[in-house]
Amino acid sequence: MAEKYKPAARIPTATYRLQFNAGFTFADATGIIGYLNDLGISDVYASSYLAAKEGSVHGYDVVNQTVLNREVGDEQSHLTMVEELKRHGMGHILDFVPNHMCIESGENLWWMDVLENGMSSPYAHFFDIDWEPVKKELTGKVLLPLLGDQYGKVLEGGGLQLLFRNGAFFVQVYALQIPLEPRSYLQILQHRLDALKEKFPAEAAPVEELLSIETALQHLPLATEQDPEKMGERHREKEIIKKRLWQLCQESPEVAAFIADNVKSFNGSKGDPRSFDLMDKLLREQAYRLSYWRVATEEINYRRFFDINGLAAIRMEDQAVYDLTHTLLFRLIREGKVTGVRIDHVDGLYDPVSYLQNLQKSSYFQLRQAGSPLPADNGEEKEALEKEYNALLETDPCYKPFYAVVEKILMKGELLPDQWPVFGTTGYDFLNSLNGIFVATEKAKQMDRLYDRFVKWGRDFPDLVYEKKKLVMQVSLSGEGNMLAHQLNNIAEQDRLTRDFTLNSLARAISEVIACFPVYRTYANSASMRDKDVQYIEAAVYKAKRRNPAISGSVFDFVRDVLLLKSPERASKNDRRAWLYFAMRFQQITGPVMAKGLEDTAFYVYNRLVSLNDVGGMPGKFGTTLEAFHGQNLDRNKTFPHAMIATATHDSKRGEDVRTRIDALSEIPELWQKSVVRWSRFNKGKSTSIENQPVPDRNEEYLLYQILLGDWPAGEMDQEEYKSLKGRVRDYMVKALREAKVNTSWVSPNIAYEEGVTSFVDRILEPGPENVFLREFLPLQRRLARCGIFSSLSQTFLKMVSPGVPDFYQGTEFFEFTLVDPDNRRQVDYGKRIELLADLKAREAETGPEALCRELMGKAKDGRIKLYLIYRVLNYRRSNRGPFEGGEYLPLEAKGTRERHICAFARKGKEKTVIAAAARLVATLMPAEGSLPLGEEAWQDTVLVLPEGCGGRFRNIVNGEEIETREHGGGQVIPLARLFGQVSVALLESASA
Repeated sequence: MAEKYKPAARIPTATYRLQFNAGFTFADATGIIGYLNDLGISDVYASSYLAAKEGSVHGYDVVNQTVLNREVGDEQSHLTMVEELKRHGMGHILDFVPNHMCIESGENLWWMDVLENGMSSPYAHFFDIDWEPVKKELTGKVLLPLLGDQYGKVLEGGGLQLLFRNGAFFVQVYALQIPLEPRSYLQILQHRLDALKEKFPAEAAPVEELLSIETALQHLPLATEQDPEKMGERHREKEIIKKRLWQLCQESPEVAAFIADNVKSFNGSKGDPRSFDLMDKLLREQAYRLSYWRVATEEINYRRFFDINGLAAIRMEDQAVYDLTHTLLFRLIREGKVTGVRIDHVDGLYDPVSYLQNLQKSSYFQLRQAGSPLPADNGEEKEALEKEYNALLETDPCYKPFYAVVEKILMKGELLPDQWPVFGTTGYDFLNSLNGIFVATEKAKQMDRLYDRFVKWGRDFPDLVYEKKKLVMQVSLSGEGNMLAHQLNNIAEQDRLTRDFTLNSLARAISEVIACFPVYRTYANSASMRDKDVQYIEAAVYKAKRRNPAISGSVFDFVRDVLLLKSPERASKNDRRAWLYFAMRFQQITGPVMAKGLEDTAFYVYNRLVSLNDVGGMPGKFGTTLEAFHGQNLDRNKTFPHAMIATATHDSKRGEDVRTRIDALSEIPELWQKSVVRWSRFNKGKSTSIENQPVPDRNEEYLLYQILLGDWPAGEMDQEEYKSLKGRVRDYMVKALREAKVNTSWVSPNIAYEEGVTSFVDRILEPGPENVFLREFLPLQRRLARCGIFSSLSQTFLKMVSPGVPDFYQGTEFFEFTLVDPDNRRQVDYGKRIELLADLKAREAETGPEALCRELMGKAKDGRIKLYLIYRVLNYRRSNRGPFEGGEYLPLEAKGTRERHICAFARKGKEKTVIAAAARLVATLMPAEGSLPLGEEAWQDTVLVLPEGCGGRFRNIVNGEEIETREHGGGQVIPLARLFGQVSVALLESASA
């Protein structure tokens, strides 16, 4: 029976994200696996390490999914790493990129083949290219927006150079060598051919061979050929022709010189525009059109990752693409080298649910073949496996044989689709929910007034998001919008009731609906739709109508009907197919517009409290109530108990320990207002003016002060460290300004303005007794830093004990004050961490956890207390999985004057119950210099009310301290002055356990 062979997914207890690149290799990872195991990590969570563009620091610019990235290591070093993981009983989760590939590298052989052979390439269907785009001049071609200036200027400036090597011709575009379409070789080989013939006697062998090669080129099937036989012939013959041409050049110096001279002629001479006519004519015959990168905004005809021209989307819905791109991944799964997968940018896929279902089925096949892969031609056994898998799904529709999580941003109230066979998301939702409980939600109006007065803001956040999404569609993704409009226009033309809708009105309606879309995307893939998707579409259309009374409502109704697939009864099968295709294409565009408009624009404009501006967050909502936090934990425990939960990722806008410092401002709005107004006055003379506009503007200044408060290093800085801080803040501010797209942008950088802002940073940070700003800034920064320590410990602790799999971004086991990438992707000093953890374990053995914890709390600024907390809790969790996996989640209450300052809950397993409690909103608890959120002075009469049936003596896993409960109001309680007497977090188990 199938049940006997049923593979089970490996569920991690804690993951640790590693960023692999040339600076951190498989060998480097092997060296820290023992340390991670000691820390309590169960699974290494690796960034993509499949072949990527040379010099890639993140691995998402994949060029070949079938081989390892040689900059990271080879098969042997990878095997050594995997064996070390197995030796420690650890798993390995790999980040996989199914949506796109980097096309700015000659190592992407599939893309280079498409450029050489156009539609006749065997890989033409791999990439999401529109071969019949709106711009008819691009029919059968790919737009290549690689140039730094207009095509003609680059050409006549000598920026496009013809090359000849190994029998093939290429055009050099900066560092990239792009192949020419082989039939176009004729233009080069026939240029000045008579001059070559004159150097040889009649019927000379070299000339005859060259003429024979030219004849073969003339008979080569066209680059637009779609007949499989002709495509195969072209693919075979072009390689033979190249070999013959190269062989001829080796044997005939005269022919080699002839080609070299022609190449020189085609490359033209600067200052002589007519000399580039040959090259221009040659390039017009290619299967691509080189263009200025700005042209992509309106005329791009391949789908991109967001608006990044160098990352082209692949058609993962095509089974051949799926099979080839997953070859290596599936081998690693089959060999037990990869035990889980994180799917990057799942929202970019044409049909996410089908992809994820396919992924689980394929993983099942690999796990069943472990150690003995089936031959490629063994169809019977594969069919048997498929029947076996389908039988398992019939018995248990929720069966998932392989641990898979998706990178998916969930908006307020949004849940993962039920039919997705995954274990959850990568934790952006948890990150924002958890961070929100460290924000004083009741101070929202005060913070609003402060921000409005300082910045002269006066706008609602939803209006800002709407505005920025429209901006993105105008300046970055208008080409995608144009494509949708033409598709919808074609649909409208098929029915007499809709044919009068103009192209312009349809384009505007689409743009407005996308700008009003409440989530990243919907997931229709058939005539039946989820109720939630229907609600999202109807809400977007309703809002778009309300915002645009001048546009006929019937146009919006038509857009809504198409998106909801409500085709008329008289519609043909082809018409219905066109409606579904449009709806699914629409779904692929709403996500990039939301991401670019919200995360990469609005988050850098709306600076009320920037700790709330993180991926997956909605900063218009001021924090998270405890009730909401508990509610989300209850939902996750019920639906996706093994989802990743994170407090920092490689995509975070600010590091987790930066956020907690800035969060504390929400508790002290009066002091913050007084401080920011005074600082601005002190620094007024340090700003500059461009066209009568102060630089920086008030909003940018407001952002800068928050960044400085959050990012300021702990402890004293030497001269080099201070210089590094200033450089990092300058770099951050330039990125923030460009992302905001208010006074400068990536598309049109205002260098003078950016230099004005970076000069302002330098001037306000100039050390010296005359710098009044720094003198007043540092006391508040030190106070927030103290608050940040305790909030960071609580944040880390709550992540480790909440429902889900706690994930740690590299380096965050210490206090890490980092900003947005690339700042958060700096190399981690693991030598220091290994040494300190070993020392902590040795000290613990000598003095016991209680004394050690007390000592570490006294020197909390050095970060060792965070490392020790993680070590204690993760190792306990790994040894006591019951309460944390599949057990109940019970929110707990506190009673007393400080009851709002604690987050507590119980995790109840079959055999034991543990209680988790952590301090929050600590700025109120430690108002004076040197005060701490510990003991009776902070907690006064407040008690934690325990679940019914709990009482007696408990042990705090964090520091080993034992605590007695007492009776209060008919139940058992623990005084918080006692619970948080030495440390502000507690994980309690029965002392008799």
